Amino acid sequence: MVRCLLNCSCKGPSPCTLTESCRKRDYEGYLCSLLLPAESRSSAFALRAFNVELAQVKDSISEKTIGLMRMQFWKKTVEDIYCDNPPHQPVAIELWKAVKRHNLTKRWLMNIIDEREKNLDDKAYRNIKELENYAENTQCSLLYLTLEILGIKDLHADHAASHIGKAQGIVTCLRATPYHVSRRKVFLPMDICMLHDVSQEDFLRRNQDKNVRDVIYDIASQAHLHLKHARSFHKSVPVKAFPAFLQTVSIEDFLKKIQRVDFDIFHPSLQQKNSLLPLYLYIQSWRKIY
Repeated sequence: MVRCLLNCSCKGPSPCTLTESCRKRDYEGYLCSLLLPAESRSSAFALRAFNVELAQVKDSISEKTIGLMRMQFWKKTVEDIYCDNPPHQPVAIELWKAVKRHNLTKRWLMNIIDEREKNLDDKAYRNIKELENYAENTQCSLLYLTLEILGIKDLHADHAASHIGKAQGIVTCLRATPYHVSRRKVFLPMDICMLHDVSQEDFLRRNQDKNVRDVIYDIASQAHLHLKHARSFHKSVPVKAFPAFLQTVSIEDFLKKIQRVDFDIFHPSLQQKNSLLPLYLYIQSWRKIY
């Protein structure tokens, strides 16, 4: 089925292996990519696989030095791709094809690497602005590149992508909180924690007091606000750009779920996959909205 949807004609395993990697490690991005126009899917999966490679670095290293070496590899890889000399690595080769096919902007790819590299420090965000900057350079850059794959050059689409990417980054931070806490780490914005007199230790103890929930409420509200701003451009954004913004479905799904559990970030239901998500995405795609 995946081979059919991708219109995959590869004789070797690389592109399909990339797709499988995305399915396992970025399931929602994988579903959204499947609903892109057929001629754009392979390039979108190359981007997603590139992002997955970078996202995995932080959790797969024992020393920061190793992470820096891996990031340096990807920086050189991107430079080599734009010199038409990609290394013989599956993701790099598919990314090179995408760059050639769509003339992708190098800056967005480098922004993702640079921001992931800075994030290796394992420090909590000092404020919500820092978290939004991280999202801007990672999630938003990925969306700008997806728009390029779709052949979209439009200021309103870029504005919408900026807000959607920030909402995605904030939601990703919230969703990952229980996992980070299990590793004795908390990355939630310190300014909001301080505002409600909540310490990192409160999260490490999985405290469910009102103050802790208020922190989560404030952070989730910022994601909701970005989603609202993105949708305010709806009438000005070219319809052709809408497939790039399908991730609003999963963002909104999480925000509704966390509201239902009264912003208890540790509630088990938040860690469960929504089995209806593929259907919701398909309906959103069919209705041509975001």
